[in-house]
Amino acid sequence: MSKYYVNKFLYQVDGDPELLAAYKADPAALLERWELERGQWLNRSERTTWLSFTDREREALIAHDYVTLFELGAHFFLSLTIFIAIYDEDYASEFGPLSFQREYGANLARWMGTDYPSVAL
Repeated sequence: MSKYYVNKFLYQVDGDPELLAAYKADPAALLERWELERGQWLNRSERTTWLSFTDREREALIAHDYVTLFELGAHFFLSLTIFIAIYDEDYASEFGPLSFQREYGANLARWMGTDYPSVAL
């Protein structure tokens, strides 16, 4: 896993309303677009060819599977904030305030009191 690459994706998509809307609407298409347009750029002038998602990362990102992303070592705060942005309004209207955050916490509860997966690069 390239924790850097997954975290870069989460960070960039969460910080861009247009990318976030595209990720919510069609995750597979946005993932492919992001890899072509942004993923290979380390900064504005340096490009890399060695970074890519593993099949498992790609599947988790497409499925919005934040538990698998967490277990693979994606930074919990980056995955929490992007999925709050995607799901909070829908969850809040149906289940009340902080509903998605409660679900996120419940789904990751088995990690309480244990060593979390490392987010170190």
